[in-house]
Amino acid sequence: MSEIELKPGARLSGLDLSHLDFSDVDLTDAELDGCFLHDAQLSGVVLQGARFTDCRLVRCRFAHADLREAVFEACSFADADDHAGVQFAFSKLDEARLAKCDLSFARFERSSLYGVEMETCNLRGAVFAHADFARALGRNIVRYSARLAGCNLELADLTQVRLQDCELNRSSFREAVLVDADLEGADLRECDFFQALTVGAKLARADVRGAEVSGLNLSELGSLDGMKVTADQQYRLLTAMGLDVYAD
Repeated sequence: MSEIELKPGARLSGLDLSHLDFSDVDLTDAELDGCFLHDAQLSGVVLQGARFTDCRLVRCRFAHADLREAVFEACSFADADDHAGVQFAFSKLDEARLAKCDLSFARFERSSLYGVEMETCNLRGAVFAHADFARALGRNIVRYSARLAGCNLELADLTQVRLQDCELNRSSFREAVLVDADLEGADLRECDFFQALTVGAKLARADVRGAEVSGLNLSELGSLDGMKVTADQQYRLLTAMGLDVYAD
């Protein structure tokens, strides 16, 4: 096999790249199709604008990595045998796009995810530890941007995450930890909050129409002014507060 050259714009297909050193490698705009990488430490790697299709990145750790505008389609980051997920630490995933990817047990730690898009991804048990979805647009202006649509966030830990005005519709938060999460103004239509931990969660102005809200205790929320619900959700919300609701 000829030597694999890791460089900007590289085109790699069907290769096992596990033996390569990715430290501080520049793979800007590279394209990887059907490649395999396991137990890799990708420290300082530059993958801005790179495109991954049908790749397996098992037990990998991205530290201080640049993944801005990177695209991942039908990729698997999870180890089904020991439930180990990918780790992103102190990395940049701004405006990255992930579609139909398995990110089970992934850990996003102190990483920037402004404008990230995740469509129909499996994020079961994922941890968002100090993940930052914000961008300062001025001295006193901060904007939050993210789209996690149709994703499975069952058992995920989103403690204190800030996703104001973000698009999270059709996602499952079953048994997820949303303690003190800021979801004000978020699009939460058709989401599933069954047995989610929502103490202190802020849902003011959030749109939860069509969502599974049984068990969501309004009295424990951090905010709820202007929260949008449908008439048929009223009974479940009031019952969760301990009220007995009777028909007229």
